[in-house]
Amino acid sequence: MTHEPTSDDGHSVDQPVHPRAYAGDLPVTGAWRPGDPVGDRRFAPVGGGRPFVLEGGGVLTEVSMAFETWGELTAAADNAILICHALTGDSHAHGQAGAAHATPGWWNRVIGPGCGIDTDRYFVVCVNSLGGCQGSTGPSSLDPETGTPYGSRFPTVTTRDIVRCQAAVADHLGVDSWMAVVGGSMGGMQVLEWGVMFPDRVRAIAPIATTLAASAQQVAWSAVGRTALALDPRFRGGDYYDARPGDGPFAGLAIARSVAQITYRSAEVFDDRFARELVDPRSVFGHWDRFQVESYLDYHGEKLVRRFDANSYLTLNRTMDLHDLSRDRGSMESAIRRLADLPAMTMSISSDVLYPTAQQAAIRDAIRAAGGRCDHHVIQSPDGHDGFLLAARQVGSLLAGFLREVDV
Repeated sequence: MTHEPTSDDGHSVDQPVHPRAYAGDLPVTGAWRPGDPVGDRRFAPVGGGRPFVLEGGGVLTEVSMAFETWGELTAAADNAILICHALTGDSHAHGQAGAAHATPGWWNRVIGPGCGIDTDRYFVVCVNSLGGCQGSTGPSSLDPETGTPYGSRFPTVTTRDIVRCQAAVADHLGVDSWMAVVGGSMGGMQVLEWGVMFPDRVRAIAPIATTLAASAQQVAWSAVGRTALALDPRFRGGDYYDARPGDGPFAGLAIARSVAQITYRSAEVFDDRFARELVDPRSVFGHWDRFQVESYLDYHGEKLVRRFDANSYLTLNRTMDLHDLSRDRGSMESAIRRLADLPAMTMSISSDVLYPTAQQAAIRDAIRAAGGRCDHHVIQSPDGHDGFLLAARQVGSLLAGFLREVDV
């Protein structure tokens, strides 16, 4: 099967897409652009007008961070909690879907009035990561020097770069020290870096379903997804933003998401939900007749295409691979010593095969070995890595208890 839109220069693309057709109206990018509805976003500049130099040597002339807040900051500015989002998350951690926000808040049952992170009590902030696509500077943003999207020219971003940008947002809000920094997966990597980079600006940390350093297997899964995306002919080396709807790298991004989605859930969930059921029981022997699980993966791939950007996916996925708390710090032990004075709590999902329980236990053991306090809880859930998003009651309850201990 082929898809034959016409490019802006009038030449037929006529390139293969996918043996199972996607919707014909898929956007070239799901990124938020200036002029789109702002919704609950607010914006903060980074760098005070100076170029922002990245850990890997790249330079961004201007940086702006999109963020959202809930609750009220006390006069003493001592009740602020920073939430760090995962790979395809954004600043909309709490709230409704609408014209400005494609999906409801990704942690709605954890954050909110009376929830584990109680917005009647705390001032809660979530920042769209540098390199993302929902208002913060990223590959889909306009490069001030060219007036066109960065695309392939956007530099490599590390977790430490993201944390420095979050610190600039804290300055913008008048928050000298976070009461706690909380996040899962990619967000948990940022939580750990906050404790090492700015131990005087955070009173407690809660890294969830994450790791001290990306493992070889995590890098391997990421590499397969990124390669699938980059090989989509419509990716155009990362410079696809002037293509017409239906002519963007949707197939590559959707396949990358499908690869990731397999690692986010457990075999138990797949078997219980789909077993060997077919989409059309009358169609069995065609080359591309689909099992229900294939339809599920296609659905999630297409859903991501509508709200995310292919270049941002590559950028932040690579950021996760580069995560290593010990890099340029002598050893993991010397890095962890900077966390010793911070109360910490980590959580695992019992069925998580992507960030298995042993990795969070290693965080606990390393902090305790350095003389610090770290509690470790294992949440019994069949939902795999996504359990930190789906097991909201258990996650919220544990966070509520931890925050009460910190808030004294």
